[in-house]
Amino acid sequence: MALRFRPPLAATLAVVLLVPSMIALGLWQLQRAEEKRVLQTAYDQRANEEPIGLATYVQEASDLRFRKIRARGSYEDRYQLLLDNRVHHGRPGYHVISPFRVEGSEVRVLVNRGWIAMGPSRQQLPAVDTPTGTVEIVGTAMVPTERPFVLGKLETLRERNLTVWQQLDMQRYAQSAPFAVQPAVLLLDPVSPAGGFTREWTRLDSGIAVHQGYAFQWFALAAVLVVLYVYFGRRAGRGPKSAPDTLQS
Repeated sequence: MALRFRPPLAATLAVVLLVPSMIALGLWQLQRAEEKRVLQTAYDQRANEEPIGLATYVQEASDLRFRKIRARGSYEDRYQLLLDNRVHHGRPGYHVISPFRVEGSEVRVLVNRGWIAMGPSRQQLPAVDTPTGTVEIVGTAMVPTERPFVLGKLETLRERNLTVWQQLDMQRYAQSAPFAVQPAVLLLDPVSPAGGFTREWTRLDSGIAVHQGYAFQWFALAAVLVVLYVYFGRRAGRGPKSAPDTLQS
């Protein structure tokens, strides 16, 4: 049997286009995993540092990310947010985001005060108690992921100082509120008595293993495609077995 490698032209073009793309996607996932590893390392390092105070001006997000913050000041019940679709032990609810004015500063910092259960319906928001007067807060600064979408005005709902958003967009909030805002949100410490709700914060999940898994899948798909290309190319190139010549008498 003659054995030749004769893959169809369409298969060759597909392999030439798809295999490099799959390898590039796999390498990109490994790069994302390394970026997340660096973030995880920074988080672990700053988690063991002593709490710092906030400046009286808007700071850089990188200077605040993952740092423990201690501040004294007061909550403002206006311009509070409820972040929707937050589930706790199977129950739907919201995260309560409240602006906090630090003593001696006109700049506010947003504080995630924790999870609160949803009311009887989405049209009836839960009651949110906000402490009055001066309190001291301690929390970890997190920089929300930037999610570009059409900006809108911050409006109160049902004549109450609450607005429901799906995600926390710092740029949108800063443009809507009549005051300057730090580019990070504080996760209120679970043991803080400063007006918190349910706060079972988990350790930062950087998703390193997820990116590594995606990289493996892309590399595996590229390898499978090459193997199939070789297999079917050789199979298509098989010629019929030549019959032996016979001697004429």
